[in-house]
Amino acid sequence: MKQQTLAMAADQSFENYRKPTRRDEFLKTMEAIVPWSTLCAVIEPFYPKAGNGRPPIGLERMLRIHFVQHWFNLADMACEEALYDSASLRRFVGIDLGREPVPDSTTITKFRKLLNDNKLGEALFAQVGKELQARGFKLNTGTIVDATIIGAPSSTKNTDKTRDPDMHQTRKGQQWYFGMKLHIGVDSQSGMAHSAVVTPANVHDKHPLPDLLHGNERRVYGDSAYASQKKLIASKAPKARDFTNQRSRFKGFIDEAVRAKNRSKSRIRARVEHVFGVVKRLWGFGKVRYRGLQKNATRAFTALALANIYLGRQSLLAQVRS
Repeated sequence: MKQQTLAMAADQSFENYRKPTRRDEFLKTMEAIVPWSTLCAVIEPFYPKAGNGRPPIGLERMLRIHFVQHWFNLADMACEEALYDSASLRRFVGIDLGREPVPDSTTITKFRKLLNDNKLGEALFAQVGKELQARGFKLNTGTIVDATIIGAPSSTKNTDKTRDPDMHQTRKGQQWYFGMKLHIGVDSQSGMAHSAVVTPANVHDKHPLPDLLHGNERRVYGDSAYASQKKLIASKAPKARDFTNQRSRFKGFIDEAVRAKNRSKSRIRARVEHVFGVVKRLWGFGKVRYRGLQKNATRAFTALALANIYLGRQSLLAQVRS
Protein backbone atom coordinates (compact mmCIF):
# COMPACT_ATOMS: atom_id res chain seq x y z
CA MET A 1 0.00 0.00 0.00
CA LYS A 2 1.35 3.43 -0.93
CA GLN A 3 2.21 5.51 2.12
CA GLN A 4 0.41 8.83 2.42
CA THR A 5 2.34 12.03 2.83
CA LEU A 6 1.20 14.85 5.07
CA ALA A 7 0.06 16.81 1.99
CA MET A 8 -2.31 14.05 0.88
CA ALA A 9 -3.54 13.40 4.40
CA ALA A 10 -4.36 17.10 4.75
CA ASP A 11 -6.48 16.91 1.61
CA GLN A 12 -8.41 13.89 2.84
CA SER A 13 -8.56 13.87 6.65
CA PHE A 14 -8.35 17.27 8.27
CA GLU A 15 -11.59 18.78 6.95
CA ASN A 16 -14.30 17.63 9.33
CA TYR A 17 -17.13 19.50 7.65
CA ARG A 18 -16.30 18.95 4.02
CA LYS A 19 -19.28 18.17 1.78
CA PRO A 20 -18.85 16.29 -1.54
CA THR A 21 -19.39 18.72 -4.40
CA ARG A 22 -20.93 18.04 -7.78
CA ARG A 23 -17.39 17.98 -9.16
CA ASP A 24 -16.46 15.26 -6.66
CA GLU A 25 -19.49 13.20 -7.62
CA PHE A 26 -18.85 13.67 -11.33
CA LEU A 27 -15.19 12.63 -11.06
CA LYS A 28 -16.15 9.64 -8.91
CA THR A 29 -18.58 8.50 -11.59
CA MET A 30 -16.06 8.99 -14.42
CA GLU A 31 -13.44 7.13 -12.40
CA ALA A 32 -15.76 4.12 -12.30
CA ILE A 33 -17.14 4.02 -15.84
CA VAL A 34 -14.39 5.24 -18.18
CA PRO A 35 -12.60 2.20 -19.73
CA TRP A 36 -9.13 3.43 -18.78
CA SER A 37 -7.17 0.32 -19.71
CA THR A 38 -8.62 -0.03 -23.21
CA LEU A 39 -8.19 3.68 -23.98
CA CYS A 40 -4.60 3.61 -22.75
CA ALA A 41 -4.00 0.62 -25.03
CA VAL A 42 -4.98 2.79 -28.02
CA ILE A 43 -2.35 5.41 -27.17
CA GLU A 44 0.39 3.13 -25.78
CA PRO A 45 2.07 2.27 -29.14
CA PHE A 46 2.70 5.99 -29.75
CA TYR A 47 3.63 6.98 -26.19
CA PRO A 48 7.33 7.54 -25.31
CA LYS A 49 9.04 4.56 -23.70
CA ALA A 50 11.35 4.65 -20.70
CA GLY A 51 15.09 4.50 -21.37
CA ASN A 52 15.51 7.46 -23.71
CA GLY A 53 16.19 10.41 -21.41
CA ARG A 54 13.88 11.45 -18.59
CA PRO A 55 11.32 8.75 -17.70
CA PRO A 56 7.90 9.63 -19.10
CA ILE A 57 4.94 10.33 -16.84
CA GLY A 58 2.48 7.46 -16.58
CA LEU A 59 0.18 7.20 -19.60
CA GLU A 60 -3.04 6.84 -17.63
CA ARG A 61 -2.18 9.91 -15.56
CA MET A 62 -1.66 12.01 -18.69
CA LEU A 63 -4.90 10.67 -20.19
CA ARG A 64 -6.76 11.63 -17.02
CA ILE A 65 -5.30 15.14 -17.20
CA HIS A 66 -6.31 15.37 -20.86
CA PHE A 67 -9.88 14.37 -20.02
CA VAL A 68 -9.98 16.92 -17.18
CA GLN A 69 -9.10 19.55 -19.80
CA HIS A 70 -12.14 18.51 -21.85
CA TRP A 71 -14.59 18.19 -18.98
CA PHE A 72 -13.76 21.59 -17.48
CA ASN A 73 -12.74 23.43 -20.68
CA LEU A 74 -9.18 24.18 -19.55
CA ALA A 75 -6.24 25.36 -21.61
CA ASP A 76 -2.84 23.76 -20.92
CA MET A 77 -1.62 26.40 -18.45
CA ALA A 78 -5.05 26.67 -16.83
CA CYS A 79 -5.13 22.89 -16.36
CA GLU A 80 -1.76 22.92 -14.57
CA GLU A 81 -2.96 25.69 -12.24
CA ALA A 82 -6.30 23.95 -11.63
CA LEU A 83 -4.48 20.79 -10.54
CA TYR A 84 -2.43 22.77 -8.03
CA ASP A 85 -5.57 24.53 -6.82
CA SER A 86 -8.07 21.66 -6.59
CA ALA A 87 -7.61 18.70 -4.27
CA SER A 88 -10.44 16.79 -5.97
CA LEU A 89 -8.73 17.05 -9.36
CA ARG A 90 -5.42 15.89 -7.86
CA ARG A 91 -7.11 12.88 -6.26
CA PHE A 92 -8.70 11.96 -9.58
CA VAL A 93 -5.41 12.27 -11.48
CA GLY A 94 -3.43 10.60 -8.67
CA ILE A 95 -1.00 13.36 -7.74
CA ASP A 96 0.43 13.70 -4.22
CA LEU A 97 2.08 17.10 -3.83
CA GLY A 98 4.09 15.70 -0.94
CA ARG A 99 5.97 13.49 -3.38
CA GLU A 100 5.79 15.08 -6.83
CA PRO A 101 4.77 18.24 -8.68
CA VAL A 102 1.92 18.56 -11.14
CA PRO A 103 3.04 17.96 -14.77
CA ASP A 104 3.82 21.36 -16.25
CA SER A 105 1.91 22.93 -19.11
CA THR A 106 4.63 21.99 -21.62
CA THR A 107 4.19 18.30 -20.79
CA ILE A 108 0.41 18.64 -21.14
CA THR A 109 0.87 20.38 -24.52
CA LYS A 110 3.19 17.63 -25.78
CA PHE A 111 0.65 14.95 -24.88
CA ARG A 112 -2.09 16.84 -26.69
CA LYS A 113 0.16 17.18 -29.76
CA LEU A 114 0.92 13.45 -29.61
CA LEU A 115 -2.78 12.69 -29.88
CA ASN A 116 -3.22 15.21 -32.68
CA ASP A 117 -0.21 14.10 -34.76
CA ASN A 118 -1.35 10.47 -34.71
CA LYS A 119 -5.09 11.22 -35.09
CA LEU A 120 -5.78 9.47 -31.82
CA GLY A 121 -8.91 11.52 -31.18
CA GLU A 122 -10.65 9.50 -33.89
CA ALA A 123 -9.17 6.30 -32.46
CA LEU A 124 -10.44 7.08 -28.95
CA PHE A 125 -13.90 7.86 -30.34
CA ALA A 126 -13.97 4.53 -32.20
CA GLN A 127 -12.69 2.59 -29.18
CA VAL A 128 -15.32 4.09 -26.89
CA GLY A 129 -17.96 3.05 -29.45
CA LYS A 130 -16.68 -0.54 -29.40
CA GLU A 131 -16.58 -0.57 -25.62
CA LEU A 132 -20.15 0.71 -25.34
CA GLN A 133 -21.39 -1.90 -27.80
CA ALA A 134 -19.61 -4.58 -25.78
CA ARG A 135 -21.47 -3.33 -22.70
CA GLY A 136 -24.88 -3.62 -24.33
CA PHE A 137 -25.38 -0.36 -26.26
CA LYS A 138 -26.39 -1.49 -29.73
CA LEU A 139 -26.43 0.29 -33.07
CA ASN A 140 -30.10 0.19 -34.03
CA THR A 141 -31.76 0.76 -37.38
CA GLY A 142 -32.34 4.50 -37.07
CA THR A 143 -29.80 7.30 -37.43
CA ILE A 144 -30.26 11.02 -36.79
CA VAL A 145 -27.93 13.32 -38.71
CA ASP A 146 -27.21 16.93 -37.89
CA ALA A 147 -24.47 19.56 -37.88
CA THR A 148 -23.50 22.45 -35.64
CA ILE A 149 -21.21 25.42 -36.15
CA ILE A 150 -18.18 25.81 -33.91
CA GLY A 151 -17.10 29.44 -33.97
CA ALA A 152 -13.54 30.63 -34.62
CA PRO A 153 -11.93 34.07 -34.18
CA SER A 154 -12.57 36.19 -37.26
CA SER A 155 -10.13 38.92 -36.21
CA THR A 156 -6.88 39.48 -38.15
CA LYS A 157 -5.16 41.09 -35.16
CA ASN A 158 -2.56 38.36 -34.84
CA THR A 159 1.03 37.63 -35.88
CA ASP A 160 0.10 36.49 -39.41
CA LYS A 161 -2.46 39.29 -39.90
CA THR A 162 -4.86 36.70 -41.35
CA ARG A 163 -7.78 34.56 -40.25
CA ASP A 164 -7.35 30.81 -39.88
CA PRO A 165 -7.18 29.52 -43.50
CA ASP A 166 -8.81 26.21 -42.48
CA MET A 167 -11.94 27.99 -41.26
CA HIS A 168 -14.60 29.59 -43.45
CA GLN A 169 -17.71 31.68 -43.11
CA THR A 170 -21.30 30.68 -43.70
CA ARG A 171 -24.73 32.22 -43.29
CA LYS A 172 -27.45 30.72 -41.14
CA GLY A 173 -30.70 32.61 -41.42
CA GLN A 174 -29.72 36.27 -41.50
CA GLN A 175 -26.57 35.78 -39.40
CA TRP A 176 -23.02 35.17 -40.66
CA TYR A 177 -20.70 32.78 -38.80
CA PHE A 178 -16.98 32.00 -39.14
CA GLY A 179 -15.51 28.69 -38.07
CA MET A 180 -15.99 24.97 -38.68
CA LYS A 181 -18.84 22.47 -38.66
CA LEU A 182 -19.19 19.31 -36.60
CA HIS A 183 -21.41 16.78 -38.42
CA ILE A 184 -22.60 13.76 -36.42
CA GLY A 185 -24.68 10.64 -36.84
CA VAL A 186 -26.59 9.63 -33.70
CA ASP A 187 -28.41 6.40 -32.93
CA SER A 188 -32.13 7.20 -32.78
CA GLN A 189 -32.77 5.00 -29.73
CA SER A 190 -29.71 5.31 -27.48
CA GLY A 191 -29.01 8.93 -28.49
CA MET A 192 -25.25 8.30 -28.77
CA ALA A 193 -23.04 9.47 -31.61
CA HIS A 194 -21.62 6.66 -33.76
CA SER A 195 -19.97 8.75 -36.52
CA ALA A 196 -18.66 12.26 -37.02
CA VAL A 197 -17.07 14.46 -39.68
CA VAL A 198 -15.39 17.85 -39.20
CA THR A 199 -15.40 20.35 -42.08
CA PRO A 200 -15.05 24.10 -42.64
CA ALA A 201 -18.29 25.96 -41.92
CA ASN A 202 -19.06 26.64 -45.60
CA VAL A 203 -19.53 22.93 -46.42
CA HIS A 204 -23.24 22.18 -46.82
CA ASP A 205 -24.71 19.74 -44.32
CA LYS A 206 -25.70 17.24 -47.04
CA HIS A 207 -22.17 16.54 -48.35
CA PRO A 208 -20.86 14.45 -45.40
CA LEU A 209 -24.22 12.63 -45.14
CA PRO A 210 -23.04 9.20 -46.44
CA ASP A 211 -20.13 9.23 -43.96
CA LEU A 212 -22.56 9.68 -41.07
CA LEU A 213 -24.46 6.44 -41.78
CA HIS A 214 -23.32 2.96 -40.75
CA GLY A 215 -25.18 1.28 -43.66
CA ASN A 216 -27.78 -0.83 -41.84
CA GLU A 217 -30.31 1.91 -41.27
CA ARG A 218 -33.99 1.51 -41.93
CA ARG A 219 -34.76 5.14 -41.10
CA VAL A 220 -32.73 8.35 -41.41
CA TYR A 221 -33.83 11.46 -39.55
CA GLY A 222 -32.60 15.01 -40.12
CA ASP A 223 -33.72 18.61 -40.37
CA SER A 224 -34.73 20.36 -43.59
CA ALA A 225 -31.07 20.83 -44.62
CA TYR A 226 -31.14 17.13 -45.61
CA ALA A 227 -34.45 17.32 -47.51
CA SER A 228 -34.64 15.50 -50.86
CA GLN A 229 -31.38 13.58 -50.38
CA LYS A 230 -32.76 10.10 -51.07
CA LYS A 231 -29.95 9.28 -53.52
CA LEU A 232 -27.24 10.22 -51.04
CA ILE A 233 -28.90 8.15 -48.32
CA ALA A 234 -29.34 5.18 -50.66
CA SER A 235 -25.65 5.32 -51.66
CA LYS A 236 -24.68 4.21 -48.12
CA ALA A 237 -27.86 2.71 -46.66
CA PRO A 238 -29.95 1.22 -49.49
CA LYS A 239 -32.65 -0.10 -47.13
CA ALA A 240 -33.16 3.21 -45.34
CA ARG A 241 -36.31 5.29 -45.65
CA ASP A 242 -36.00 9.05 -45.74
CA PHE A 243 -37.50 10.51 -42.56
CA THR A 244 -35.81 13.88 -42.87
CA ASN A 245 -37.95 16.99 -42.42
CA GLN A 246 -39.31 18.33 -45.68
CA ARG A 247 -39.87 22.00 -46.48
CA SER A 248 -43.43 22.97 -45.60
CA ARG A 249 -43.40 26.56 -46.89
CA PHE A 250 -43.45 27.47 -50.58
CA LYS A 251 -44.08 30.99 -51.90
CA GLY A 252 -45.77 32.00 -48.67
CA PHE A 253 -48.04 28.94 -48.61
CA ILE A 254 -47.71 26.54 -45.65
CA ASP A 255 -48.56 22.90 -46.19
CA GLU A 256 -50.09 21.92 -42.84
CA ALA A 257 -49.88 18.18 -43.59
CA VAL A 258 -46.13 18.35 -44.18
CA ARG A 259 -45.75 20.58 -41.15
CA ALA A 260 -47.52 18.03 -38.94
CA LYS A 261 -45.29 15.23 -40.24
CA ASN A 262 -42.19 17.33 -39.55
CA ARG A 263 -43.37 17.92 -36.00
CA SER A 264 -43.81 14.20 -35.46
CA LYS A 265 -40.35 13.41 -36.85
CA SER A 266 -38.77 16.12 -34.72
CA ARG A 267 -39.77 14.34 -31.52
CA ILE A 268 -37.15 11.75 -32.41
CA ARG A 269 -34.76 14.06 -34.26
CA ALA A 270 -34.39 16.30 -31.18
CA ARG A 271 -32.26 13.62 -29.48
CA VAL A 272 -29.28 14.75 -31.52
CA GLU A 273 -29.36 18.04 -29.62
CA HIS A 274 -28.52 16.23 -26.40
CA VAL A 275 -25.10 15.34 -27.82
CA PHE A 276 -24.47 18.90 -28.98
CA GLY A 277 -25.66 20.16 -25.60
CA VAL A 278 -23.03 18.09 -23.79
CA VAL A 279 -20.19 18.95 -26.19
CA LYS A 280 -20.93 22.67 -26.52
CA ARG A 281 -22.50 23.56 -23.18
CA LEU A 282 -21.11 21.13 -20.61
CA TRP A 283 -17.67 20.63 -22.21
CA GLY A 284 -17.48 24.25 -23.41
CA PHE A 285 -16.65 23.47 -27.05
CA GLY A 286 -18.73 26.30 -28.47
CA LYS A 287 -15.63 27.97 -29.90
CA VAL A 288 -12.37 26.58 -31.22
CA ARG A 289 -9.28 26.90 -29.07
CA TYR A 290 -6.59 25.98 -31.60
CA ARG A 291 -5.61 27.17 -35.04
CA GLY A 292 -6.17 24.62 -37.80
CA LEU A 293 -8.89 22.11 -38.56
CA GLN A 294 -7.03 18.95 -37.51
CA LYS A 295 -6.27 20.14 -33.97
CA ASN A 296 -9.89 21.06 -33.40
CA ALA A 297 -11.05 17.82 -35.02
CA THR A 298 -8.99 15.85 -32.50
CA ARG A 299 -10.65 17.80 -29.71
CA ALA A 300 -14.09 17.26 -31.26
CA PHE A 301 -13.70 13.48 -31.56
CA THR A 302 -12.42 13.21 -27.99
CA ALA A 303 -15.28 15.38 -26.75
CA LEU A 304 -17.80 13.15 -28.55
CA ALA A 305 -16.26 10.04 -27.00
CA LEU A 306 -16.57 11.55 -23.53
CA ALA A 307 -20.12 12.74 -24.32
CA ASN A 308 -21.15 9.18 -25.22
CA ILE A 309 -19.79 7.92 -21.89
CA TYR A 310 -21.57 10.73 -20.05
CA LEU A 311 -24.91 10.10 -21.78
CA GLY A 312 -24.72 6.40 -20.90
CA ARG A 313 -23.44 6.95 -17.36
CA GLN A 314 -26.50 5.60 -15.55
CA SER A 315 -26.48 2.25 -17.33
CA LEU A 316 -22.68 2.00 -17.14
CA LEU A 317 -22.69 2.77 -13.43
CA ALA A 318 -25.38 0.17 -12.83
CA GLN A 319 -23.22 -2.42 -14.58
CA VAL A 320 -20.21 -1.48 -12.43
CA ARG A 321 -22.22 -1.79 -9.21
CA SER A 322 -23.86 -5.10 -10.13
